[in-house]
Amino acid sequence: MTALICGSFAFDTIMVFPDQFKNHILPDKVHMLNVSFMVPDMRREFGGCAGNIAYNLKLLGGDPVPMGTVGNDFAAYAEWMDRHGIRRNHVTMLDDAYTAQAFITTDMDDNQITAFHPGAMNAAHVNRVEDAKGITLGIVSPDGRQGMIEHAAQFVDREIPFVFDPGQGLPMFGGDELMTFIAQASWISVNDYELQLMQERTGLSPHEIADHVEALIVTLGAEGSHIYTDGRRIDIPAAPARELTDPTGCGDAYRGGLLFGLLQGLDWEITGRIAALMGAIKIEHHGTQNHRFTRDTFQTRFQDSFGLEMPDVMYR
Repeated sequence: MTALICGSFAFDTIMVFPDQFKNHILPDKVHMLNVSFMVPDMRREFGGCAGNIAYNLKLLGGDPVPMGTVGNDFAAYAEWMDRHGIRRNHVTMLDDAYTAQAFITTDMDDNQITAFHPGAMNAAHVNRVEDAKGITLGIVSPDGRQGMIEHAAQFVDREIPFVFDPGQGLPMFGGDELMTFIAQASWISVNDYELQLMQERTGLSPHEIADHVEALIVTLGAEGSHIYTDGRRIDIPAAPARELTDPTGCGDAYRGGLLFGLLQGLDWEITGRIAALMGAIKIEHHGTQNHRFTRDTFQTRFQDSFGLEMPDVMYR
């Protein structure tokens, strides 16, 4: 079973500010903000939502097919994907653009300030869902605005169920557009901030949003996640993290676990916990695609984290 992952590819320049932003931003001066943060630690990583989600789903033994647009600087990323067995036959390279670039600064409270250059991502709509064959389900994750709109409609036209995961792209859409996505999607996945914004723009409560889809999944960071489905809310605990190293990409790791559970037909209690453990493993590592594990270590850690035995479904 195969998941088509529509979304961005990006190079992430990740910097760590060894202090707290709040100590350097004066509340009464935000209208004339001019701050500079000294960041002694910096790394350049492979990222972007499609790339990250595909990497995490592949770790679990899933079959991801990422779809996105990249620039003429993509060669090193392409080699990385080949090395990890991730297909890129639906990754379109544009000669006249850069691959999207994110510049992320994280403070000691895990707050983040990000500057993002979309580059080739803005042409995401040149890719079409119908060009990918044998797809079981899909996800529309942050990407070019037109691409997100068209890919959602194309999933519907092909009768392929999909997750709507607007992420940082959510502010691009007004209430009517979000209502259209909600009507089209089979599942919706957001964090608590994105849920609040979605509620404000649509006027719907979480349970009302969930009434339109099979499930609404809301991540809450260290507080775990909520899954609204069948008129109830399932509370999923966070998996214990051995250390808090870098939160960048934790949401994408969670979504990789979410897709895996959906592909395997697992119940929400198990699916949510697989997704939570993926986020915990990711946060222990720098970057978005540097964590690894074996089948045995993941299953052991799942049982240690939740007191439940994980179904033997990995690497089937």
